[in-house]
Order: sequence, then structure tokens, then C-alpha cells
Amino acid sequence: METLLPFHWSWLLIIQVMTILVLGMMGLWLPITSLKKKVFYTFLEFALIMLPATQGILATRPVFLLCLVLLMRSCLIFKRSGQIVVLVLSLLSYSAILLTKPIELAKPQLAEIVWDSRISNILLFGLTLIFALLLINALLAERQSREKLEKVYQELEITHHQLRQYAVRIEDQATLQERNRIAREIHDGLGHTLTAQTIQINNALIFWQTKSDQALIAIKQAKQLGAEALLEVRKSVSMLRSTSLDGRSLKSALDKLFQDFKNSTGIEISPNIYLPQSLSSEINTNLYRIIQESLTNIHKHAQATTVNIDLLQEEGYVRLIIEDDGEGFEPTQNTTGFGLQGMKERIASLYGQFMLDSQIGKGCRIFVSFPLVNLGTQSSYDSDSISR
Repeated sequence: METLLPFHWSWLLIIQVMTILVLGMMGLWLPITSLKKKVFYTFLEFALIMLPATQGILATRPVFLLCLVLLMRSCLIFKRSGQIVVLVLSLLSYSAILLTKPIELAKPQLAEIVWDSRISNILLFGLTLIFALLLINALLAERQSREKLEKVYQELEITHHQLRQYAVRIEDQATLQERNRIAREIHDGLGHTLTAQTIQINNALIFWQTKSDQALIAIKQAKQLGAEALLEVRKSVSMLRSTSLDGRSLKSALDKLFQDFKNSTGIEISPNIYLPQSLSSEINTNLYRIIQESLTNIHKHAQATTVNIDLLQEEGYVRLIIEDDGEGFEPTQNTTGFGLQGMKERIASLYGQFMLDSQIGKGCRIFVSFPLVNLGTQSSYDSDSISR
């Protein structure tokens, strides 16, 4: 039981106000890193509350409120175990102060009522601390969840922005790759056909006076090649959606290519093709174009008489070797041509290797190798793809 007295200034009141102000100022900075700093900070708070309280300077009500503030701050700096320790110490300290407070009554029979009041006060204090602990932790959990959601939202915005940038880059890269693919197809297909047509026209100019029959044949072949060139142009304009083999097997397309090349250039070709597995259309097209471009380069630059072509499938790899007995060249000075670049790009798309070996006067050798893993091979045996 407490008695209300008239208000008047005193040193005890000033000390109470100063204690509350110091505790309030300490709330402006809370240690969150070192455990030692946290323990020292909490011990200093206890000292500021308990020392004045044990000397009779602080009344029980301010101690009640200040211990509640102490528990709230512990929720911000300690984990659950540390919070429970602060709660227990606060409850024990408050109980000790309240129970050791002397009872001065005019009637001793009222002592039991005072003790009942103090015990009720202690129970109320304990329940208040527990309720405050649960409430503050719930609020902190909600705030942490909100901060996490905000952080995730910001990360999603950043990721969305990056994905938009990546989409633009991928679109630009896809456009560039498609342009390069079209350029390769035009060069490999149309360039080869026009080169062969030029040869036939030159033959016609040579034979038109002395050998009119051969000149007529050359003109007819040039006309046929012109039609094929026009077809290649139409394919290129339509983004080259169809395969360059026109539905034929790789061996059939290569046989026709070799025969046409020999008829138009007089250069002998010795093929050695061994493909026990049927390959995907992408692989067939790339192999056909690489061989086609190689033959075009041999005719234009090598001055060769024979060409050896080995196309073998073994141990999960496809290997292509093209050798000629021409004049050869210096690779370090003659590798900037668009044809060679196109061949390298085709092999790169198959995750393979491309090597070129040539010396002046010793011909040229092209080696191509790439794995069949994840490249769409089929297990069916194609007996028509074996040739010597």
C-alpha cells in the first residue's frame, strides 16, 4: 500500500528523473555485434535501475516500468535465451525489492493484506513481462518478414531488369547468328554454284570455235548451274529453312557433289566414307557444306590434281580429313577468307575442332572432329552410307 504525498522538489526526485533520462539516452544506441558489449550494456541498465531502487531512491512503480523497458531492449539485442534470462533477472530483482521493503503499519493485523498485495503485484509484473516478451517478438518477427519481403521484391525487380537486358542481348545475338548463318549459306551454296558456272562459261568460250559440241554442253551445264544459283538465292531469301541436301542422304548428296566437281574441274576425288549411324540433318548439312567449300577453295587456289576425303564415324566421334596435292599456302597469312571462317563457325556449332595444315608446295590438309553426344545421332544402321 502506498501513500500519496503532496508534490515538492527534492534531491530524490532529481535522481529519479536523471536515472530515467540516462536510461532513455542509452536507448539511442543498442549494441548488436559483440556479446560482451550486449552483456555490459544490459548490466549497466540493471545497475542504473537497481542501485537507486535498493537505496530507496526509486519507488516500485518506476522500477516496474524501467524493468519493462529493459526487457523490450533485450528483445532487440539478444536471442530468445538471452531475453528469458533478462526476464527472470528482472522478475527476481523486482520481487526482491518489493519483498524486502519494510512494512510500517499502525495496525499489525493489516500486514497480511500488504503481503497479499505485494505477491499480487509480483504476479502481475511477471505476467506483464511475459506478455511484453511475446508481443515484442511477434512484432519483431512481423517486421523481419516485411523486410525480407521488401528485399525479395527489390531483388526481383533487379532480376527482372537484368532479364530484360539479357533478353535484348540474346535477341541481338540470335539476329547476328542468323545473319552469319545466312551469309555462310549464300557463300557456301551460291558461291560454289556460281564458281562452277563460271568454269563452264569459260569452257564454252574456249571450245565454241573448235569444238562446238563441247561448247554446247558447257553452255547447257552453265544454264543448269544458273538455275541452281537462282534456287540458292530463293533459299537464302526464305531464311534457308530447308536443308541443303534437299531430302537426299548425305552419301547421295556427296556422290553427286564429287561427280559434278570432277566433271567441271577434271580433279580426281578419292572418297572414303564410313558412317554406320544415321546423322541428324544439322550434322549432315554442316558436313556437306564444309566439304563443298573445301572443294571450291581447292579448285580456285590449290592447282591440285587429286583430293583425298576421309569421312569416318568411330568411338563416338565424326572425323573428316580433306587432303589435296596442290600448291599449298602459308596458313598464318591466308586464314582470313570468309570460306574458312564459315567452316570454323560450322564446326564450333557442333562443339568440334577444326585444324588446317598447309605448306607451300606440299598441298593442304583439313582436319575436322566433333563428338556425337547430344547432337541428335540415330542408332539405326545405314548400309548405304558405307563407301570406298
